[in-house]
Amino acid sequence: MTTENNTVGLDFPTPMDESGLESNLIADQVTIQVEKLSERQRQITAKVQIPHPVEKVWKILTDYEALTEFIPNLAKSSLLEHPNGGIRIEQIGSQRLLNFKFCAHVVLDLEEIFPKLINFEMVEGDFKGFSGFWCLEPYSLGEDQGTNLCYNIQVWPKLTMPISIIENRLSKDLQLNLLAIRQRAGELSIS
Repeated sequence: MTTENNTVGLDFPTPMDESGLESNLIADQVTIQVEKLSERQRQITAKVQIPHPVEKVWKILTDYEALTEFIPNLAKSSLLEHPNGGIRIEQIGSQRLLNFKFCAHVVLDLEEIFPKLINFEMVEGDFKGFSGFWCLEPYSLGEDQGTNLCYNIQVWPKLTMPISIIENRLSKDLQLNLLAIRQRAGELSIS
């Protein structure tokens, strides 16, 4: 098992991008860890601190159909009828890679454990395996309350998908997605 850290955060060094320059866009904000589970399976963990209470972040994460309003490259997120009365969503991610448009489709079953955990597992989609969880932990700094938000995913692409491209793309997207969630919490505080 191999672990590769691409960590950005208050207590971690700032990563270098492909040009060797520091990446200031995400500095002091998101940590990413990539773990090689097998030749074609990866576990990616992303973490961010959000200076808003857990309940607010939970509400943002569980408003599944509104996720497309602020999550970059999420083209579709809609609730489906679940055969056993649970939570099932369909999501489509879309973006340009080089000169090609890449789309990934998943249908996920979710389990909500309020207010700390949202588990998900693919029941249909463009991967051999796609599962993980959102974890929310409260923190406080003086009178201010915040949320430590963690997103953990295990992904197993089909053979037609190059694992290095998927790993790289997911790592970058998760950084942007967590920052988008943090920004959304701030915007909802204003309105």
